[in-house]
Amino acid sequence: MLTEPDRVDQAMKRTRRDFIKTSAAVGAVAGFSGLPALPPDREATATSPPMETLTEWLQADRKARKRGVELCLLRIRELEPSIHAWVQVQPERPTADGPLSEIPFGAKDIIETKGLATEYGSPIYRGRLGTADAAIIREMRNRGAILLGKTVTTAFAYRTPGPTRNPRNLEHTPGGSSSGSAAAVAAGMVPFTIGEQTRGSMLRPASYCGVTGFKPTHDLLSMEGVLPVSKSLDTLGFFTHTPADMVALWKALGRLTGGEEEFAIGVPDPMPECEPEMASAFRKAVSLLGRSGVSIKTVDIAEMLKKLDEAGDIEMFYEGAHYHEPRLKEFGSRLDQPLADLIRDGLKISPERYNEARQTISDGRARMAELFKSTPVILTPAATGPAPLGLSTTGDPRMTAPWTALGTPAISIPMPVASGLPLGLQLTADLMQDSRLLHAAVQLHKHFGAGPKISPA
Repeated sequence: MLTEPDRVDQAMKRTRRDFIKTSAAVGAVAGFSGLPALPPDREATATSPPMETLTEWLQADRKARKRGVELCLLRIRELEPSIHAWVQVQPERPTADGPLSEIPFGAKDIIETKGLATEYGSPIYRGRLGTADAAIIREMRNRGAILLGKTVTTAFAYRTPGPTRNPRNLEHTPGGSSSGSAAAVAAGMVPFTIGEQTRGSMLRPASYCGVTGFKPTHDLLSMEGVLPVSKSLDTLGFFTHTPADMVALWKALGRLTGGEEEFAIGVPDPMPECEPEMASAFRKAVSLLGRSGVSIKTVDIAEMLKKLDEAGDIEMFYEGAHYHEPRLKEFGSRLDQPLADLIRDGLKISPERYNEARQTISDGRARMAELFKSTPVILTPAATGPAPLGLSTTGDPRMTAPWTALGTPAISIPMPVASGLPLGLQLTADLMQDSRLLHAAVQLHKHFGAGPKISPA
């Protein structure tokens, strides 16, 4: 007989679709507190075919969507004791009719939600309930979506990891700070979730968990009601299974979606420094795209990306310190240690050094705008490597941080690796070119689907 660790390990080695089908069929196990009661027709629901992608949900009728919500709850009840993606599961009734009617989603626990847990990933705020809905939650409700609950974040969306595990391998981190949002989608618990990125808090978890993560142009989505770290960097975004799902979600939110285009794709040479496994997979993925007819053009940006990473770090520390300083004064030694260190270190940064960092970012933005004229989309690794072993760290954000500093849209899509943990490919475009970027991601994903799997070794 398989032990519980053996059973989980075996499940993690299956494909995501097999994993989701199995979990739906198994149904509920010993209690996960906070889940609502199971539906009376649980057995019929559990044998219904599960919907994996948001595209499938959008194509389904209302009756199928309602059954799908029940299946999501069954999957959460089965998998949550191992994955720990949720702070609270408490489905809310739809408040409007729209393109996302009866479709469930999760929201990162730094986003205010009226009457639901909003604890910022911190024991200091355990038991705190939101007093109002953030703008992004109101927008989702206005389109008929069902808020299923709140997903785990690192403390204050900074460095201290939460309990969430990577659905691809429970011994590895899912990344952060949008840990629960990425893991919930990867495990098939919901078709999409809301996350937030200050440096690499969305695209890195997307890469680690093998899903699609999208960070739109800075300030394109309102941050009203979202706990800040750095006003110049903080950006809301989404997780879905595929790039096509992300386009569908973007369209459902009333955003311009455009269409397919043909243009040269930029690839950095020299390549930003990353782990051998990621470097190998990235080169092979670019080669696969080239053989598929995609026009590839090299761009020399590695040194600039390094400077932008450093400048963004200064910007985050300075702004985060000044915003959270009252919290340190209030809670003292009870405050999360990494955040306390950020405050103390950030307060030592002079306004002159902060302004120099902002000038570096402004100069980089101007230079990138010129590069985007000849290569409208640029590819880089979405993380330095696969998800690190253990839960003591959420990984290195330096592959995504430069683009967050620039404010440009960025998306991570899974590379077609033959074995091992997932690896993500990051696509970026110029400011406000979100639609172009999303369609490019769909096109490249199609090329990956039509080609051979790549070995990262």
